[in-house]
Amino acid sequence: MKARVHVMLKNGVLDPQGEAVRHALGSLGFDGVEGVRQGKVIELDLVDETSAATINEMCEKLLANTVIESYRVEVL
Repeated sequence: MKARVHVMLKNGVLDPQGEAVRHALGSLGFDGVEGVRQGKVIELDLVDETSAATINEMCEKLLANTVIESYRVEVL
């Protein structure tokens, strides 16, 4: 079983990496980009019996800083 965890900064949290990407895109001539939010994707190879609750616990305890980040789990 595979799971993909998408981690993003919560709305209202400053994203300096996203801003750097937005500025770089503007410098390359892509003027239509008004904002960029950057995140991360974590792919997990899990034993088939792994429950959704266990995956969420992994996210809450280690994979995402839930004070400033939100996450979404996609089971593949």
